[in-house]
Amino acid sequence: MSRAVTPRRKAITTVLAWIVGFLIFFPILWTIVLSFKSEGDAISAPLNVLTSTWTMESYEAVQERSNYFLHFWNSVVISFGSTIAALVIAIPAAWAMAFVPGKRTKDVLMWMLSTKMMPAVGVLVPIYLLFRDMGLLDTRTGLVIVLTLMNLPIVVWMLYTYFKEIPSEILEAARMDGATLRSEILYVLTPMAVPGIASTLLLNVILAWNEAFWTLNLTAAKAAPLTAFIASYSSPEGLFYAKLSAASTLAIAPILILGWFSQKQLVRGLTFGAVK
Repeated sequence: MSRAVTPRRKAITTVLAWIVGFLIFFPILWTIVLSFKSEGDAISAPLNVLTSTWTMESYEAVQERSNYFLHFWNSVVISFGSTIAALVIAIPAAWAMAFVPGKRTKDVLMWMLSTKMMPAVGVLVPIYLLFRDMGLLDTRTGLVIVLTLMNLPIVVWMLYTYFKEIPSEILEAARMDGATLRSEILYVLTPMAVPGIASTLLLNVILAWNEAFWTLNLTAAKAAPLTAFIASYSSPEGLFYAKLSAASTLAIAPILILGWFSQKQLVRGLTFGAVK
């Protein structure tokens, strides 16, 4: 029998959860606060920061100096483009690993995941030279390709986990009814795994949106996303904290809003198949 949760224990757990949540969110909150301060106030003592005048001058300076909407559109195209491309490849691959008998499936999955263990800088030079020779430097197409390949192991692994929770008898019944391989994946498997696919999509979008290493090394101006937009406010003259905070707030706001509105679907997908 499960042990009853007392009001005291529930209150303590709730307080601890709020404290942990606040500590996790505090850096983002402080960045947002600094973005509404002047450069002089941003480097003052924390209490002085909170009591100083709030202003929009940092946002105005950022808009005058940079084309925010160009960087924003580049981030949207790169993150969603690489995610969709990864799903197109990963769904059939995960289906094959989950429902086609094979003794080496776990070995293949571990090998795919092991490719994420190598530091990205280890393959920077060959990828840079390939992109240079193929004309993919500073293009959205090039970044979509590289981010698709970088995040593909995680996407395949997550989808494989979700697909394994679907009874194989359902797919066998579809085959007995004359479903082709394409119909089985599109009309039987995919609708049943929507929560898992949705959570995988959201996590991959977040990973691609926040990717800085490849976007800084493979772009210059035309295809530079919001990560490069933030990095442009770190200069040899020093850090301009208020402007850097304003640029960071503009960069994280879209993905923060997306995560807020999709949190229910994200949690549902991450717990898909966890409760029997």
